[in-house]
Amino acid sequence: HVQLVESGGGSVQVGGSLRLSCVASGDTIGRYCMGWFRQIPDREREGVAGIESDGSTSYADSVKGRFTISQDSAKNAVYLQMNKLKPEDTAMYYCAAGPKWGADCEYNYWGHGTQVTVS
Repeated sequence: HVQLVESGGGSVQVGGSLRLSCVASGDTIGRYCMGWFRQIPDREREGVAGIESDGSTSYADSVKGRFTISQDSAKNAVYLQMNKLKPEDTAMYYCAAGPKWGADCEYNYWGHGTQVTVS
């Protein structure tokens, strides 16, 4: 099993930046798809960015050009650099990990989340 702990959330002004971190333990992230998701109350959780073991990345259209996902295998960590933040980016952000089945990643390990507030 993989345990995930997020950090780096906080309050920031519109146009500002934050860097979220997700440190994994219990297994190496190189074996998994890693992703960042976000959720606001009464809304479905949405995928923000993902990175696979080969380093390929994907982004939601709403964050392309502003957010960057990266990983550091030595630290067993994944990061989400968020620039040009907008009020609509306000949400609880979750780190997730899971195996890849065919063309899809099955995220079945989740952190507890870190709050991002943009105003």
